[in-house]
Amino acid sequence: MDCCNSFGICLVQDITLLISTQNPIVYRMKSLYHKSEFYNHMKHLLSIITLVLALSIPLYSQSWTALPKQAEELGYVNWNRSYEGAIEKSKKEDKPVFILFQEVPGCITCRNYGNNLLTHPHIVEAIETYFIPLAIFNNKGGADADVLRKFGEPSWNNPVARIIDGKSEKDLVKRLNGRYDMNSLIETIANGILASNQLIPNYLDLLQKEHSARDIRETHLSMYCFWSGEKNLGDLDGVVATKAGFMNGTEVVKVKYDANELKEKDLMTYAANKRCADAVYSDDQRELKAAKNLKIHTRGTGKFRSDNQPKYYTFNTVYKYLPMTSLQALRVNTALSKGISPDEYLSPRQLQLMEDIRKGKSNYALAIDKDFTKSWNKIL
Repeated sequence: MDCCNSFGICLVQDITLLISTQNPIVYRMKSLYHKSEFYNHMKHLLSIITLVLALSIPLYSQSWTALPKQAEELGYVNWNRSYEGAIEKSKKEDKPVFILFQEVPGCITCRNYGNNLLTHPHIVEAIETYFIPLAIFNNKGGADADVLRKFGEPSWNNPVARIIDGKSEKDLVKRLNGRYDMNSLIETIANGILASNQLIPNYLDLLQKEHSARDIRETHLSMYCFWSGEKNLGDLDGVVATKAGFMNGTEVVKVKYDANELKEKDLMTYAANKRCADAVYSDDQRELKAAKNLKIHTRGTGKFRSDNQPKYYTFNTVYKYLPMTSLQALRVNTALSKGISPDEYLSPRQLQLMEDIRKGKSNYALAIDKDFTKSWNKIL
């Protein structure tokens, strides 16, 4: 097992370096590399290797399944507390150090940062997987104060995150301070992953798309079959969530979309071409105007009633028990509707949990449309 995992990890690192934008060959195609056939093939290969490694490790042999009992300001990340120890691990494991400068016990900002951001399963997984996590208390003396002085960090401060190279002990990415939202933290983590010559995993990329959306709008599309509607809309970039149900006596899909990425006209044109926009129910004049210009029937919103089989294609598989983010659930449902594996959208820890679900080791509750963090941490 150890030999297999070591070989797999080395192979993943080699492929990651090969397809990294830091590679001089790929760098020349940087503006196109997300669309390049080479990148997509290699990324698919990396996903397969990650899946094999994930399934080779028993779920309950992993330390991440036990939530740490620690101050709420620290969330659920398993933090190191020794700077020297973290640097040593960084060199040994060839990973950057993710330093959280945090007030413990702290103010409401510090507590919210721990409770709302550092408990999110994907944030915890990304920090523990790609970095050596290190927590430095900014309101303590001794070794903590020494590290504060080393980096010129103020004491009794709100949360600050830095990602440093273990060898040079210098910043790899811009210091994160003064921004305590999820998107800023995801962006810092993603930049740290890229700076260490690795690919941003799909699960983190999807999470970033969800939280970077600044103009989320909601509309209701009437159609002949909301199950088909959900699967088709799951392919459209800019759609961040869907829910099948009934409104105004018809089947509809409630659609949440990022209007900065997907314009009303483009959403409705796509839906109409897929026979998923017989009518548009909305109170937003911009959506109503776009629909009328496309000669789509319009009406104001009515009472929405959810379908009793949410995410139909997921609902009819064991994936219905797996906690997911909204955008993950959308992509997984669409993949299942096509008869293809949705595992590329899941994190290694989700894949390990999925294997445990398949083996029926425990009784799991329906997780579709449930709060991801609460459902995940409840299982653990």
